[in-house]
Amino acid sequence: MQGRRGIYIKQIKVQIKDFKYDILLGENINLKEVLNPFISRRLFIITDKNLYHYYESYLNNHLNDFNFIFVVVEPSEHSKSFESYESVINTLLQHHISRNDLIVAFGGGVVGDLAGFVSATILRGVDLIQIPTSLLAMVDSSIGGKTGIDTTYGKNLVGAFKQPILVVTDTHFLKTLPKVEFINGLAEVLKAGLIRDKALLELLKQDHYDVVEMIYKAIMVKKEIVELDPFESHERMFLNFGHTFGHSIEQAHHYEIKHGFCVAMGMDLALQLGIHLKETNPNLLTEYYQLLDKIGLPRFEGNKTNYIEQIKYDKKQKNGKIYFVLLKEVGQPIICPISEESLYDLSN
Repeated sequence: MQGRRGIYIKQIKVQIKDFKYDILLGENINLKEVLNPFISRRLFIITDKNLYHYYESYLNNHLNDFNFIFVVVEPSEHSKSFESYESVINTLLQHHISRNDLIVAFGGGVVGDLAGFVSATILRGVDLIQIPTSLLAMVDSSIGGKTGIDTTYGKNLVGAFKQPILVVTDTHFLKTLPKVEFINGLAEVLKAGLIRDKALLELLKQDHYDVVEMIYKAIMVKKEIVELDPFESHERMFLNFGHTFGHSIEQAHHYEIKHGFCVAMGMDLALQLGIHLKETNPNLLTEYYQLLDKIGLPRFEGNKTNYIEQIKYDKKQKNGKIYFVLLKEVGQPIICPISEESLYDLSN
């Protein structure tokens, strides 16, 4: 661990059964130094067109001693498709990728999910390094090994678990992140606080706070849950709070509404569902709305029935019921099987 202007501020060790990796968190991390152990391996850097425009020179300067190739995709959720997946796979194969090479996901959640799925499947597995550049990816999607692409039936329905061998989380990249994308990422921070860390919610209520500390707290929530349940048999399902409704809203609007905004609306609906079922303290919804207004995230407005049909395809359905994550109180998530009829009751 080095000083604020050094290599990194915090080294977070993640252990998934027998597999270990580090999350390096800091500002202005010396990328060349932290990647130096891999200098003998060729890097395939998967990124999007916007980030390539901003950071091509940065990466060329920091990795001038490395052998690397850029693979550039479109900067939208539509890149999480079979077409983009096949295009990236073909590019890597054209360059004769080997299992000794490394795939580097340099980008936000879309790039991380796509690159992770590519690394999980090409040659039956090539090592992955995550370098998240958005707040959402820093606090959520770069951690824990979930990867995937979307289908016409829903979001992330095709994928694999692929743990990275390293995550480099440098808040320097947030300087070029549009404000709306920062707010987008705060939805996942808010979720982390609601399911596990009340102190994180108190931090979000402040007018000014240390962004590195906020990211650290959110990372620790996910790290601790993923270590307990890496393959989502129970505790990891808590991380889906708000996502069942949220994903259905995303798809219904053809991914034109940002993921975090949809999750914020999904958490609103999950709290309403919990109150309807007498599982959730009604006062929690009032506190949640205050946090949404403070952060700048939306409440749900509209017809709930528009999204129920899509929920039938959710990954968390079993025997005709959807397994929703609800909250009793802050830090007290529960998993509750809900019938389709109960969902329609909520909409009335």
